[in-house]
Amino acid sequence: MATTSVKLLDEGGLRALTIRAVALRLEVAPASLYSRMDSVDDLYDLGFDQALGQDVALQRAIEDAPLHELMLAYYRHLVAHPWASQVIAMRAPRGPNYLRLSERMCTLLSERGSSDPLGDAYALSNFVIGSAATTPIAGLERQAPIDEGTAPLYSSLHAEHGVDAKTIVSKGLKVLLAR
Repeated sequence: MATTSVKLLDEGGLRALTIRAVALRLEVAPASLYSRMDSVDDLYDLGFDQALGQDVALQRAIEDAPLHELMLAYYRHLVAHPWASQVIAMRAPRGPNYLRLSERMCTLLSERGSSDPLGDAYALSNFVIGSAATTPIAGLERQAPIDEGTAPLYSSLHAEHGVDAKTIVSKGLKVLLAR
């Protein structure tokens, strides 16, 4: 069910994932799935955690990457699966792959001397999740007009600045990690 959920989510986003759609792909009666789960939310959880576990680069980063690289791997994962940021916004993930990611973040933050590793992990995660969610519109940022009268400095900076979502995320992580 988990692998099928990921495939449906990757193909069509949240709306594509239904218990009926999974049953159809698995060639089983929908009633057989309804008896195993409370709602489609269970499929979101399964799919999200399965996608994390299938991401070889992210799993490698969880094993031995420094914090900055771990967060960039998480960002790339979320960009590759745009629905994942939406699932996180709906439900607190608690699957084993997500817990390993969270544990690694907290461990690395503790090793860096953080006085609040969980709070700092939340801050980093929220930054990465938000960045991944807005990456698809980053190119449109250049096209959006800026009223020079309302925001003269922002307007001039905007005219000169190249928008590269990955670079912005990396710089943002450096700023957050430097505090």
